[in-house]
Amino acid sequence: MNRKRRRLWILLLCAIGVGSATALTLTAFQDNIVFFRSPSDIMAERPAPERAFRLGGLVEAGSVEREEAAAGARPTVRFRVTDGAHAVPVTYQGVLPDLFREGQGVVTAGRLGLDGMFRATEVLARHDETYMPPEVADALKRAGHWQPEQGTPPPAATWNTLQPARTGSGS
Repeated sequence: MNRKRRRLWILLLCAIGVGSATALTLTAFQDNIVFFRSPSDIMAERPAPERAFRLGGLVEAGSVEREEAAAGARPTVRFRVTDGAHAVPVTYQGVLPDLFREGQGVVTAGRLGLDGMFRATEVLARHDETYMPPEVADALKRAGHWQPEQGTPPPAATWNTLQPARTGSGS
């Protein structure tokens, strides 16, 4: 084998190695990427049951139900997350953040079951009275509940009672 052919084989093997490493890396990242969805997004296009994603919105007023935990077991909480237009039932086993309450912004991570119940593995509550997760702000804008050029967003406690903004010229 002459030098030119040997270099070609080395280059080919290097290209195959780099391509394989890239493919394996992308496959690993695909399993770990978690997308954000609002309840309206879920109603429009239901995600695959095995696909993990983040669900964000407001904890619907009057929807929190706590179950007593047996000795040594984690407490179970059921609630609904809403964006004003739609709501998704959520179940979570574990201790909720201190800032979790009805009418407040929340982002949950988990999977949607075949029965339509979102099974959360993590629940994140907002930081303070002025904080709003960017995903929740985007969902409110898409649902027509808030336009930034018109001022601050409506109070969090009223988000699940808002009627979507109507578009069009007729009444």
